[in-house]
Amino acid sequence: MSVKNICCIGAGYVGGPTCAVIAYKCHDIKVTIVDLNQARIDAWNSDKLPIYEPGLEEVVFDRRGKNLFFTTDVDGAINEADLIFVSVNTPTKKSGMGAGMAADLAYVESATRRIAEVSKTSKIVVEKSTVPCRTAQSMRTILEANSTPEVSFQILSNPEFLAEGTAIDDLFNPDRVLIGALQTEEGIAAQNALVEVYTHWVPRERCITTNLWSSELSKLAANAMLAQRISSVNALSAICEATGADVDEVARACGRDTRLGSKFLKASVGFGGSCFQKDILNLVYLSEQLNLPEVAAYWKQVVIMNEYQKKRFVRKIISTLFNTITNKKIAVLGFAFKKDTGDTRESAAITLIKDFIQEHARVAIYDPKVEHEQIYMDLSEPGVVDTRKEVEKHIQICASPYEAAEGADAVVIVTEWDEFKDENLDYEKIYQGMNKPAFLFDGRLLINAAKLRQIGFKVNVIGKNELAGTA
Repeated sequence: MSVKNICCIGAGYVGGPTCAVIAYKCHDIKVTIVDLNQARIDAWNSDKLPIYEPGLEEVVFDRRGKNLFFTTDVDGAINEADLIFVSVNTPTKKSGMGAGMAADLAYVESATRRIAEVSKTSKIVVEKSTVPCRTAQSMRTILEANSTPEVSFQILSNPEFLAEGTAIDDLFNPDRVLIGALQTEEGIAAQNALVEVYTHWVPRERCITTNLWSSELSKLAANAMLAQRISSVNALSAICEATGADVDEVARACGRDTRLGSKFLKASVGFGGSCFQKDILNLVYLSEQLNLPEVAAYWKQVVIMNEYQKKRFVRKIISTLFNTITNKKIAVLGFAFKKDTGDTRESAAITLIKDFIQEHARVAIYDPKVEHEQIYMDLSEPGVVDTRKEVEKHIQICASPYEAAEGADAVVIVTEWDEFKDENLDYEKIYQGMNKPAFLFDGRLLINAAKLRQIGFKVNVIGKNELAGTA
């Protein structure tokens, strides 16, 4: 079984970069990325790609029109393909059973039904979206109900482990590629066919083959453990502020233990992104469904801690600004959930700014990559009453950090963009333009507090007491 034609359903953050890199590394394989959203496909076919990711443009522009294609002809691409990646959105359900925790698998199901309806030859169907454990079972049920002696389907799980901002590097040089299959002769043959695709550039020993359910659970488990580390160090940051310990020093001391390692021990205003919270809540819901309430409560605490950290940061800002921010101007630097991406999903900035608006502050926002319309969408809550007009009254989207800080009472660093570091940004200039006393709140451990205090700023850093180690 050899793969010569790949179709990817879903041209988003996962499907787009993953399949573009497959085309870049496998010139002998035709890769077609399909989506029903015409505007998104048009963007993939233009000079301005719909997502920002360092290195992505070079990859797409090199292979587009050769062995990499973007189209809305879903049925045609499914029919041509030997292997189909299902890489559609799986948001957390907003209503109904499992609301707020369970993944909404409606898009996965409709993609699976489409494959079943239009396929005229046998296919390998690969679950690429982040899904709860045993989702492949429902996909398999749909596909098998539609299979014939001439058309059969094999299901694989191949979760992505990309970090936004470094996705292309992660794809070029992955820690591991995980491929789960049913442990049948046909399942293992399909698994080997996908291994063969990846070993065009990934060493064979990094391709881990498991059963289907282990692969599905491993993705949720990896994200839950990474998020758990962030919540652990954020919990310690609160203790540091209360005691005079320095969270950077504590994290460095812990990180030197080879059993722990130093990664994901950076205190912050809280984690965001499309995966961590969604995957943990998935795990919580799964545990509850399996009647494991203690396990569910354990993982839920990671999310509770993350929300607490954001609220704690807001309370600190308000109390420092003399217990009111009504009509005060707050400059928020950064809106993306992390640097080097334009993705705002579950960004801490959204929670913070909504709280500022509720306190009747005037908020000036600057982010180098996030589109203005995206900011308005994230801060508005469409529904019976659209809050967009109310949001527009309270926020101003700025073209530079200096514009945002002009006349501000406080500057709040929410995203760790390199341009906000004190060696890259003229904080003297920012200080001159602000109301005095000029407050600066660092939610990302990004700046040299002592240096900025010398300029005149009143600096608050998450996880650090102003008199750390000296009081």
